[in-house]
Amino acid sequence: MTRMRTKIAERLMQSKNSIAMLTSFNEINLGRVSALRKELGEQFEKTHGIKLGFMSFFVKAACEALKRRPIVNASVDGNDVIYHGYQDISVAVSTDKGLVTPVLRDAQDMGFADIEKAIANFARKAREGGLTLDDLQGGTFTITNGGTFGSLFSTPIVNPPQSAILGMHTIKERAIVENGQIVAAPMMYVAISYDHRIIDGKDAVLFLVDIKNQLENPQRMLLGL
Repeated sequence: MTRMRTKIAERLMQSKNSIAMLTSFNEINLGRVSALRKELGEQFEKTHGIKLGFMSFFVKAACEALKRRPIVNASVDGNDVIYHGYQDISVAVSTDKGLVTPVLRDAQDMGFADIEKAIANFARKAREGGLTLDDLQGGTFTITNGGTFGSLFSTPIVNPPQSAILGMHTIKERAIVENGQIVAAPMMYVAISYDHRIIDGKDAVLFLVDIKNQLENPQRMLLGL
């Protein structure tokens, strides 16, 4: 194995052997987010010089949900639970050599454009082999998007010493019932894997419900509700 592959393998085994990991699932109707991107995407790109993607919505939603459920943003240090008063969000980026997770520092203070630009910069640096240790260390929570490769479901693995990871997946048009009518909607399954030693199932499930509610009502997110 390459040095990077060896390091990835070590981290995965550390997670498997040290964490009581469990995964919960939900699904999100991304119709309103898609409509917002369609309505404002062109102006957003002209104004900020970057496309408005889905990841910035998920990062913003995660930051708000983490504020309300700080245990999901915590970490374990021996017998101590360490709470973090900030959200440093690790975002999984795929490279030819493996998956890396650069960190959006103080993501709770970043705007949509800031997030999109930072992710694009991380992706460029990853392709060029320019990511530094400082880029990769210190996250409090991870978001990964298997949907980039067409994944419908997954059980993402927690990135120690973090205690949880949110998994995004591919968007599929599916039939749902809305106001008594069968309609087609862009749906995504989401997953949260978490360390059951400190995070109860209730907190994990309600965290996902919070994410779902924000993304199905993006005006709440824009208004900080």
